[in-house]
Amino acid sequence: MQQSPHTLLREARSWVGTPYQHQATTKGAGCDCLGFIRGLYRFLHHTEPPVPASYAPEWAELNGEDQLLNAAHQYLNEVQGSLQKPKPAEVILFRWAPQSPCKHLGFMTSKDRFIHAYEAVGVVESPLVPMWRNKIAGRFSFFSSQ
Repeated sequence: MQQSPHTLLREARSWVGTPYQHQATTKGAGCDCLGFIRGLYRFLHHTEPPVPASYAPEWAELNGEDQLLNAAHQYLNEVQGSLQKPKPAEVILFRWAPQSPCKHLGFMTSKDRFIHAYEAVGVVESPLVPMWRNKIAGRFSFFSSQ
């Protein structure tokens, strides 16, 4: 892999303003939170993981399986350390409630900001306020060591 975390941060910021579109993965045209991360993966690897089966917005509640967390373990590198202290260029997964499956993900741009896509808003860079920080369930990297 030739790209650096700095190059990936620049690419992630180029997605800001992309409209929200459920299950889409195209910068500038539309994506959801998973599509945004898949787009970054595609940027780095020039390929992407297998396309997930169609999923309803409430997919996590329907099957109870932690599919986002399982996929992160399969395609990314888990970062050890405090969930409360993610670093730039890390993918972060969120749970809405303890013991529930991960339901959202984003990409850290600094120690206290992240980019994510969500319904009715699109891709934005947001502050990692306590409401978000307290819901982090996993930290992952596209790079083998960070």
